[in-house]
Amino acid sequence: MNQNIDLLTIISLNEICKLTEQLNSNLDKAVQLKRQTKMFEFENYRCFGFYNEEKLIGVMSGWITVRLYSGKQIEIDNVVIDESLHGKGYGKSFINLVQEWAQDNGCVSMELNTYIENSKSHKFYFNEGYRIMGLHMQKDI
Repeated sequence: MNQNIDLLTIISLNEICKLTEQLNSNLDKAVQLKRQTKMFEFENYRCFGFYNEEKLIGVMSGWITVRLYSGKQIEIDNVVIDESLHGKGYGKSFINLVQEWAQDNGCVSMELNTYIENSKSHKFYFNEGYRIMGLHMQKDI
């Protein structure tokens, strides 16, 4: 299999949102498009596309930050593999390729949040060596 990642740009916005809709199906498409557009405006934002045989089958957002507790890191979110391809090892390949990219770009750690209800993702990330570091909290304002 020919698998690779590429940094996506706003030009791929519709393709990106087709995949992120699978993760955020309760979020209005217009809102997704607006937020994704805004994300591309941030200098530390990266959007990775995951390709299998030249077909985009996954996307992942990444934020380059420096934290006191972790050093330079990539905080990943919105990790999506096309739901029709789940359980075939693509997620593992995607995470590994992004990890290689992060190391090549000076990152010393990777961090993420995952939805509490998504127990399959918890198992996946534990198997990939991630550990729970804290409790992510949010307040709508």
